[in-house]
Amino acid sequence: MLKMMILPLTFNNLLRNPQKSELWNAIKLCSTQISAKRKLDKKLELEKILPFSHFLTDSFGRQHNYLRISLTEKCNLRCQYCMPAEGVDLTPKAKLLTTEEILKIAQLFVQEGVDKIRLTGGEPTIRPDIIEIVRRLADLEGLNTIAMTTNGIALARKLPELKKSGLNLLNISLDTLIPQKFEFITRRRGWERVIESIDLAIELGFSPVKVNCVVMRGLNDDEILNFVKFTENRSVDVRFIEYMPFDGNKWNNKKMVPYKDMLNMIKVEFPELERQEDVKNDTSKAYKVPGFKGQIGFITSMTDNFCGSCNRLRLTADGNLKVCLFGKSEVSLMDAIRSGQNDESLLEIIGKAVGRKKKQHAGERREKRLLTSNLPVFSPGYSTQMTAHVQNFHSSSSCRSSKTFADDPTTSKTTAHETTYADAPKDTEKISFDSLENAIIEQSKPDLPQEAKKEKKPARGSSSDTKMHPPKEVPDLSATGKIPPEVFDSTHFWDYEYYGPETKHRGPDIIGRKPRTRAQLTHVNSEGEAKMVDVSYKPVTVRTATARAFIHVGELAFNLICEDQIKKGNVLTVAEVAGIMAAKETPKLIPLCHFLALSKVEVKLTLNETTYGIDVVATAKTNGQTGVEMEALVGATIAALTVYDMCKSVTHDITISNVRLVSKTGGVRGDYHGEK
Repeated sequence: MLKMMILPLTFNNLLRNPQKSELWNAIKLCSTQISAKRKLDKKLELEKILPFSHFLTDSFGRQHNYLRISLTEKCNLRCQYCMPAEGVDLTPKAKLLTTEEILKIAQLFVQEGVDKIRLTGGEPTIRPDIIEIVRRLADLEGLNTIAMTTNGIALARKLPELKKSGLNLLNISLDTLIPQKFEFITRRRGWERVIESIDLAIELGFSPVKVNCVVMRGLNDDEILNFVKFTENRSVDVRFIEYMPFDGNKWNNKKMVPYKDMLNMIKVEFPELERQEDVKNDTSKAYKVPGFKGQIGFITSMTDNFCGSCNRLRLTADGNLKVCLFGKSEVSLMDAIRSGQNDESLLEIIGKAVGRKKKQHAGERREKRLLTSNLPVFSPGYSTQMTAHVQNFHSSSSCRSSKTFADDPTTSKTTAHETTYADAPKDTEKISFDSLENAIIEQSKPDLPQEAKKEKKPARGSSSDTKMHPPKEVPDLSATGKIPPEVFDSTHFWDYEYYGPETKHRGPDIIGRKPRTRAQLTHVNSEGEAKMVDVSYKPVTVRTATARAFIHVGELAFNLICEDQIKKGNVLTVAEVAGIMAAKETPKLIPLCHFLALSKVEVKLTLNETTYGIDVVATAKTNGQTGVEMEALVGATIAALTVYDMCKSVTHDITISNVRLVSKTGGVRGDYHGEK
């Protein structure tokens, strides 16, 4: 008790006269040292959090050391899910960042701690000074990685020089392994050039070459296993990207395939699939099939976002800084530079933008609904296809060429992605996915004959294991940009009937594709409602169709017809005229048929004495965008019914049978000739 009373008194005395107390000086020195140590510890702690700049650290402690720079708005493809069918206006050149402005901004970010820059677009390889930009970026001290995302069309001839200049990471976008489907998706040829670019990148030592594949239900989801097999002999990292709902792409979970469903389907085919360790801050969940050279990954932006580890900032071609791919807010660095603001002011602008970055993107609310929605379920019985409720859509106006903007008719402004979703669109830009939804068609086909299967499947290890070649005869679509409906389903590209038995198409060999049949109704939409097919994407060609029917009238009626004794008149002549008239009225009789300008309808009835019947042959011809088989079938059927009507007073024992299409020419699928 006494000690407790003395100590406070002693301490109070020290407080009253501290200068005369050595003890107080010691305490003061100790306090100063403790304070200094605390400050040092705090500084070290801050340095761990802020290794490069507090301007590039947001309120959630995320460090942004990765800058994506869009070098151009132009693209040499017209991907349907990326660009509206009507196109978008290009920003005037004066309102785009110059090369010097791009490099100035890049240098500022690198000085603050950014060690990775990715060049995107549009399509960055169409920029004339792309090699110079890469070379000058490589001179920036502290920049470790110069990456590029490209569609690969114009890459091969520039890639050696780009690598020499300092490019050391490459992403190539490829949404299909089928050349014709590539033409449909992109409205351009060039699939072979993309494959060439991938192979060249591997040869030059890019390892791995990342292949970005946006997976969309009903368009390319049936190629997931093919892409996995694509990694068997190539050192590539195929990354399956969940379809993202940009502003113009109305949210619809039927278009998106969640990564867990993709993974389940792959595991059915490859149960030995192994999870790999992910690279820090990588957006992809990595997997690998043992023994394969390459690997696969899933970019799960929608079902399992990686916002918590986001370290990316984006600079658009017109100089706006975006802190989130899905965010609408932007701040113009170009305006700040051109108004004469110094680096310190620019950093303040950047810091405020980064500080306002949200914890996660707006897609999170949709994700929760998505995870409880009616998603496909995979089982061993569906290892090569999505489940039955995978939707097939009718073609719409999506294949019409986009408007041409600026002086170059081969380029246009991209809106939704930098080849694969690198930059979200501006608020004013509209992206139409509905046209693509309406453009997806799948039609049933018979199974391949065994002979054809053997002919198209060479021994493993042949040259076809490493190369894919398009069919010898592919419709020339370069002039019109129109594509046959068969390309919307990859099964049709291995189809014996479509390409014929002599076609040396080796596409399936590299990816192990097996022909299959999936029956679908082309006049029924995803809700099961009747729908008229839009044929505007089809080329105008001369089309013919012939149909047959048989009427058994019996001996009595047959003899009366032969003698022209039927009271209503000449049966054959009247029936032929009736068939012609009916063919011209087909759209009024068949509700989903198109009105066509028929150039010829011929209906011919021939007596068959051995069977006491009449053979009916109806032929229709037009120069149009859709076939005339319905006109031929209606003509034959109504002609047969007219015979019945004219002979029913003699006998009701009349049968109409074997109404069928026997030939069809001029369509994009080629000619059809059935049994006569």
